Amino acid sequence: MSHPAAELIARSNRLGSDARNTNYAGGNTSAAGTETDPVTGQDVELLWVKGSGGDLGTLRQEGLAVLRLDRMRALVDVYPGVEREDEMVEAFDYCLHGKGGAAPSIDTAMHGLVDAAHVDHLHPDSGIALATAADGAALTRECFGDRVVWVPWRRPGFQLGLDIAEIKQQNPQAIGCVLGGHGITAWGATSAECEENSLMIIRTAEQFIAARTAELEAQGTHPFGPIRDEYAALPEAERRAKAAALAPVIRGLASTDAPQLGHFTDSEVVLDFLAREKLAPLAELGTSCPDHFLRTKVKPLVVDLPADAPVEEVVARLTELHQAYREDYAAYYERHATPDSPALRGADPAIVLVPGVGMFSFGRTKQTARVAGEFYINAINVMRGAEAISTYTPIEESEKFRIEYWALEEAKLQRMPRPKPLATRVALVTGGASGIGKATAERLAAEGACVVVADLDLGKAQAVAEELGGADVAIGVQTDVTSEAQVQEAIAAAALAFGGVDLVVNNAGLSLSKSLLETTVKDWDLQHEVMARGSFLVAREAARVMIAQGLGGDIIYISSKNSVFAGPNNIAYSATKADQAHQVRLLAAELGEHGIRVNGINPDGVVRGSGIFAGGWGAQRAKVYGVDESELGQYYAGRTLLKKEVLPEHVAAAVFALTGPDLVQTTGLHVPVDSGVAAAFLR
Repeated sequence: MSHPAAELIARSNRLGSDARNTNYAGGNTSAAGTETDPVTGQDVELLWVKGSGGDLGTLRQEGLAVLRLDRMRALVDVYPGVEREDEMVEAFDYCLHGKGGAAPSIDTAMHGLVDAAHVDHLHPDSGIALATAADGAALTRECFGDRVVWVPWRRPGFQLGLDIAEIKQQNPQAIGCVLGGHGITAWGATSAECEENSLMIIRTAEQFIAARTAELEAQGTHPFGPIRDEYAALPEAERRAKAAALAPVIRGLASTDAPQLGHFTDSEVVLDFLAREKLAPLAELGTSCPDHFLRTKVKPLVVDLPADAPVEEVVARLTELHQAYREDYAAYYERHATPDSPALRGADPAIVLVPGVGMFSFGRTKQTARVAGEFYINAINVMRGAEAISTYTPIEESEKFRIEYWALEEAKLQRMPRPKPLATRVALVTGGASGIGKATAERLAAEGACVVVADLDLGKAQAVAEELGGADVAIGVQTDVTSEAQVQEAIAAAALAFGGVDLVVNNAGLSLSKSLLETTVKDWDLQHEVMARGSFLVAREAARVMIAQGLGGDIIYISSKNSVFAGPNNIAYSATKADQAHQVRLLAAELGEHGIRVNGINPDGVVRGSGIFAGGWGAQRAKVYGVDESELGQYYAGRTLLKKEVLPEHVAAAVFALTGPDLVQTTGLHVPVDSGVAAAFLR
């Protein structure tokens, strides 16, 4: 027989891997069993339960809290009542067995007090649709008979655990319950039985809702009402272009109180909801399940303009709606706050809905921004289901506030790890698939930034992005920096992926080592197009976004010691590097009023890992200096004051120094990273 914890993890992973069963990080599961106490040598009954945080689909052993059931059930005798039920969460710590595992969640009582060896608490869209229907109790009986029992809304906690335990005791035929406004709970004597009961409740609710929806459609109606033609989705190319233009503006507004990262969603379910007659009234009601509104805020900001409204008109209306949203949220806080309530955490929306375009969601990380959007899709599904079978009726606003500003939620926020220095910042690195660019992308991601790896080689750019952590950390885009259109596409990709751009590294480059007489016009034009023109295009398009965001920003030029050092046989390369160096000064002077800092880095030759050197430049320079190409790095090091070779990570470190938290008053600076080349000293 397998261990109860192993069965629990396997069951949890199966349930959590299907979005129909529960939302990301939503719900919790448990298993009870017996083990030998290593202290007494006696058998002891234990409870393994998903701990606070984490996700069922990826749950592992370390994500389980382990408690002694005898001690936990003894808490019933000292329970001080619902007004003081929060005290019981700390009491769970005194019930832990051994090292205890993960921190017990608020729902632990539901699992420990219910008389069943296995318990699942889940947040399926179908179950929450029943739970938020105006006549949910009657509909639950109609759907399930007496096998599933209705439990009126109660905030998660010790008392809810007692309520469910009593309901199970009074209804021995029941396999689970629907929790008003919240979700479902199921139980079983074995792990298999518990899973079967959970799935039966979820699938039966789905079928019940589907049948009612089909009846409506047969009558020519829809749960969300008819489509409003002026709000219908724009064609894909037009829609995404408009989204890319709006994303930085919306991100800037959503970051009024604290910097945010963004995520864009234009899935069919979102676009359909945004086009429907009931969009405004349903959105105003907000979400209901605590997991939903803790991530989406109590309601979204909805743009009330037709899909084809010009971007400038949408931007102007967004500014008005954002101010109104902030005032409304502050009023919500004032209506319900008590002297003991945590301070208002921020009045900006987490979800912004733009008809015809899509949904913009926000969070302190890309993952939380993405998940916020996923939760609002869950909410759309819930509203559709509730409207198909009845009328969508979420929990009261006062109850939402009690959870959003719950002392236990505040404590959970305070336990969050301190953000990394570049958290919430979006970086775009050109030439990011190798050498200095790759090292810079790696360093910026390690310091908390989201990174757009732009490179001529799409495959290599995507490979680097995957190494950095995938879509929640980085994306790879194909970009020829000499192409105005491709540069604009790269910036648009950053806006759609992360909400905008905060930090640009102009690193793309190449070189041909030739004397003046050997240098052709083609040689000259190619190097100036890539480095001078390319840097200009990238800086210009990034500046547009940074100004639209209103969050400031950083533009870094990877120039070269050659911008000030006159070496032989290098006319085209050194001249274009001097062009880049002066762009730094010019843009620092122009963009400072927008809080955009522009700085440069002057490396010596970086041989190791360099695409430029590997592409023939190394052989050419080695020939000029009369050394073997394999010895070029040592040659460069030998002519410096420090006698050390410059590596890609040294340049990346300088990028971080200029864009991190310590040099925020610095702009127009060139930082040498050359181990000390006296001839390149800045004068």
